[in-house]
Amino acid sequence: MSNGAKVAVGGVLAAAILWPLLGFWWALLIVIGVPVAGYLLLDPSQRRRLRRINRKEIGR
Repeated sequence: MSNGAKVAVGGVLAAAILWPLLGFWWALLIVIGVPVAGYLLLDPSQRRRLRRINRKEIGR
């Protein structure tokens, strides 16, 4: 299973667990907001490296 698929499965599981506990909009905010916040906390050099790695994998 590729890393992207693992992330997608993890996101679906997190949403499925949080949805009944918090409601749809709060679960959606957490599932989308946490990765975005993590990305924004990276240094600019780390962001460039992450984008470069993702572009390389697209060309496979």
